[in-house]
Amino acid sequence: MAPPIPTGKPDPIILTLFANRFMSVAEAMGRSLQQTSISTNIKERLDFSCALFAPDGDLVANAPFIPIHLGSMSFAVKYQMNLYGKDLKEGDVLMTNSPHAGGSHLPDITIITPVFDPASKEIIFFTASRGHHADIGGILPGSMPPTSVNIFEEGAEIISFKIVDGGIFDHKGLIEYMVEKPSQYPSSSGCRNIRDVESDLKAQIAANHKGIQLIHASRPLQVVADYGLPTVQEYMYHIRANAEAAVRSLLRDVVARTGTRVLSAIDYLDDGSPISLKVEIDEEKGSAVLDFEGTGWEVRGNLNAPISVVHSAVIYCMRAMLDLDIPLNAGCLVPLEIKIPPRSLLSPSRTAAVCGGNVLTSQRIVDVVLKAFHAAAASQGCTNNLTFGAGGKDKDGNNIAGWGYYETIAGGSGAGPDWHGTDGVHTHITNTRIGDVEILERRYPVLLHQFGLRNGSGGTGKFRGGEGVVRELEVLEPMQVSIMSERRTRQPYGMEGGGPGALGRNTWVKRLREEDGDLTKENADLAFRDINIGGKATVWMGKGDRLVIETPGGGAWGVADNEGEKENSKRTEGRGWEPRGSVAERAAAQASF
Repeated sequence: MAPPIPTGKPDPIILTLFANRFMSVAEAMGRSLQQTSISTNIKERLDFSCALFAPDGDLVANAPFIPIHLGSMSFAVKYQMNLYGKDLKEGDVLMTNSPHAGGSHLPDITIITPVFDPASKEIIFFTASRGHHADIGGILPGSMPPTSVNIFEEGAEIISFKIVDGGIFDHKGLIEYMVEKPSQYPSSSGCRNIRDVESDLKAQIAANHKGIQLIHASRPLQVVADYGLPTVQEYMYHIRANAEAAVRSLLRDVVARTGTRVLSAIDYLDDGSPISLKVEIDEEKGSAVLDFEGTGWEVRGNLNAPISVVHSAVIYCMRAMLDLDIPLNAGCLVPLEIKIPPRSLLSPSRTAAVCGGNVLTSQRIVDVVLKAFHAAAASQGCTNNLTFGAGGKDKDGNNIAGWGYYETIAGGSGAGPDWHGTDGVHTHITNTRIGDVEILERRYPVLLHQFGLRNGSGGTGKFRGGEGVVRELEVLEPMQVSIMSERRTRQPYGMEGGGPGALGRNTWVKRLREEDGDLTKENADLAFRDINIGGKATVWMGKGDRLVIETPGGGAWGVADNEGEKENSKRTEGRGWEPRGSVAERAAAQASF
């Protein structure tokens, strides 16, 4: 047993110890989830998060998983607490994904498990895990339809479902929620691969249980057994107070650095919708009001971002600007008041489509916050969401089993006051891997032809923006292919005179076919044609067709001097992707070998 710890003012060494032990619990949950899952999304791409929550639902600690998950999961835990009150019991596990119950977008399914004190039978913690599932139904394989205009087209929506009730797994209820209900909507399908989804959900349940074991009495961590519940809970709140103090200090430093208490910024989505922010800092209290008044209306599309996603983006920015090694937790938000205008795209209505708001609009919110705080130039501002697959409803309305694949694609990060942007990286709110070529080509009917840095796509300046990437895939059998992306019409901005990053571009390299009416006497010598499909599109690709995704670069910081120009040249010389002729000409040349 560890020696007793005095109450009152926290001991800084013990505070660090507890912060790391709580983070170790979350890390162990994540390892368990990765090892027991079977999907490419969770096992290979690591598109999941695990965290520990206080009995009031506030985030206590997490491992470095997906920022957009971690900031919003607290909303989900609190929603379930308010819904069930004291009706939860040992052996209950809850499942939710609704954006109006603290979710981000529908493919991100959250599993929440209450942790009870054996003596008092009171809830002392919650463990939770959120994973992105490759298909949960909807109008297109992958459940990320770029054309969705309401939430029913995006797949199964679950406000609350007790997936485990007193230790009994509810398979029948899962089928009803994931397969039967979403298929009742016109043109929508239920989950196309429920076996894989169910297996991954069980892996999430097991990961939460691993966290409970580590909190209670399973060596080597056994936090409560080592220190006793009162001390553990006391330091749990000290950790949040420490984060709160760090953010208050940051806000005071911002006033001293900028010489003003009022900051503002505005940026625009590709459709022209503004995201506007005004920050008013109270230097004496170390607090701030972040007001998004002036942001555009809810859109008829899927770029609407739930309120929980807005808070995720803000808490991520606060944590990113802190030069301290502390867990991201609820304390980061205590000094902040976030005002979101009603009926805006950041506070959408109950049935609004949101799958793009979580992955695209959230990136733009981050860019706007960092721009207001004058912290960094814009990143690529996108996650370049690629989905493809098969199955769903046939022409007779029958639900056909199938499959779906989803990945996000890296780009360039923005430069800062004393650093270059990073090339080919998943920026800001996402922290996933991309699908490895070996896994991709073994499990799915595609070939990867190009994957490399996009030479010259980063903004030029004293500190250069990061380079985007080029990813080129060929489909080996007919399938539905969809892309949902941003920064295709508005460049990532530079700061202090730095140049912007290059726009992204999505090109369908379509094989000419006589049956499609593509082949004529005039173009008989051509094998392919290039079609710019825009930022958000879904196309039915035939065998041999290709999709080339060129992602945006990051913005630069400062005006380049002579030394900066030389450095820029060194950074791009002899590497990256060099286009030779059109995409179709390259594809035709490769096809001739």
